[in-house]
Amino acid sequence: MEILAQLIRAVVLVAADRNRLAVENAALRQQVNVLQRSVTRPRLDDTDRMFWIFRRRWVRGRRDLLVIVQPETVIRWHRNGYRDYWKNRSQATPGRPPIGRDVVALIKRLSSENPLWGAPRAQSELRLLGHEVAESTVAKYMVPRKRGDTQRWRTEHERRLRLPR
Repeated sequence: MEILAQLIRAVVLVAADRNRLAVENAALRQQVNVLQRSVTRPRLDDTDRMFWIFRRRWVRGRRDLLVIVQPETVIRWHRNGYRDYWKNRSQATPGRPPIGRDVVALIKRLSSENPLWGAPRAQSELRLLGHEVAESTVAKYMVPRKRGDTQRWRTEHERRLRLPR
């Protein structure tokens, strides 16, 4: 049993050495690629920065691999990435939350089928259906009422002239 355990440990050590060697090899190849495409000073783009950040997470120690980039620079990139991520996560979008197209269609349908309803009544009906929408938003999307001739009786002048309606 002891021999089997030692054999397994040896296999794990060999596999770990191969993984470490593969990561070191990838780091060195990446530096060569950067140097080959640079003219005077190596220019790193975002993919190069991400490589070094992830490489730092994979292999602890071994700072001697960092020929182009200083270890402090990689740590600064990593910290800046976290800072930007949490800054973007914490910023709230201003204004009211957007409402869906289906709710807008429902508001238009309610207002066209019930022309005597105003925004407060339509809002309460929407609330009964489970949609929380502000009254001003309901008023914004309601179908405008048709504005025809508002006068429904003949004027004295029309009566005297006997004009048809």
